[in-house]
Amino acid sequence: MDNNQIISSKLSFLEKELIDEIVSVGVLMQIEPDTMIIREGQYIKHLPIVMDGIVKVYSQFENRELLLYYIKQQQSCIVSFDAAIYNRPSSIYAVTEEPTSVLLIPSGNVAHWVSKYPRFNQLFFDLYHRRYLDLLDTINQLIFHTLDQRIFNYLKEKSKIVQSNTVNIRHHQIARDLGTAREVVTRIIKKLEIEGKVVQLSTGVKILGHGD
Repeated sequence: MDNNQIISSKLSFLEKELIDEIVSVGVLMQIEPDTMIIREGQYIKHLPIVMDGIVKVYSQFENRELLLYYIKQQQSCIVSFDAAIYNRPSSIYAVTEEPTSVLLIPSGNVAHWVSKYPRFNQLFFDLYHRRYLDLLDTINQLIFHTLDQRIFNYLKEKSKIVQSNTVNIRHHQIARDLGTAREVVTRIIKKLEIEGKVVQLSTGVKILGHGD
């Protein structure tokens, strides 16, 4: 399929007239893994919508990073949505997790489409609700779960996303996403392995159990 067909297929849940407008102004880009597509403090000139792949959204405070949520297929970033509509600087940054196809929409069109097209407006509120629940879960993890539980829950979530019990990830990546030290992650992964919940592999971690 050409780019126009890909956009039409992936966004078929939107109004036909809106899809035609998106096709006329949108740019489809193929982005390599570990590429920053949104920087903290930047003004959003183009709203990204993920066509294929995964994007991770982070917050940063005093040189510590924290993974807030994932953007998956047919989703966008609610913070970027807000920044695009109200011309505000982004309070987060976003990085591709894997080879990712992203549709870039000029921010000048976003506010107009939200008011003109009910389904686009619904997409905005659906994203808001989804991210609100994601952030509540993150807060719950930080307050009520031990780091052991957080790391195991993180691995289970990654397993769901890649649809495999084997997660190809390094300890320093886990540490970055959870805002802790690599040495701490290594110690806890070893503890989880002794408990029979995971097996460490040369390329990552295999999840064996579901935990408590």
